[in-house]
Amino acid sequence: MSDFNEAIQIMTGRFGRDTLISVATIEQGRPFVRTVDALYQDGAFYVVTYALSSKIRQIAANPEVAVCGEWFSGHGIGENLGHVRADGNAQIIPKLRDAFSAWYNDGDVDEDDPNTCILRIRLTDGVLFNHGTRFDIDFTNSVAS
Repeated sequence: MSDFNEAIQIMTGRFGRDTLISVATIEQGRPFVRTVDALYQDGAFYVVTYALSSKIRQIAANPEVAVCGEWFSGHGIGENLGHVRADGNAQIIPKLRDAFSAWYNDGDVDEDDPNTCILRIRLTDGVLFNHGTRFDIDFTNSVAS
């Protein structure tokens, strides 16, 4: 197994469920960090959030973000995928509803609100640690060392 495939397998096992990550954005030269529930899939983290939130506003102005989770830190490009029920989200939203089922339907998410959206963070690079092994991951070129 290549280092990249092994790293992706670890990422999927560790973050392919409801998991907390920190997301950092920049506004007017100042960093802003918040913790969000996220789901990792195919080189990206997905977050259900609110289109009028500061993180979405900051990402619209500068899509470069940093993320940090359990023994992982990296960079990516944030993108508002639009309303959770938008046609383009038909494949990912069932996975998010399932992953976030412990809280999704308890009044925390209003899918009728047009500002309820999906944030995708397409990872570009990162550092992953697993049982003493370090993986430097280039998600863009599918390489890890």
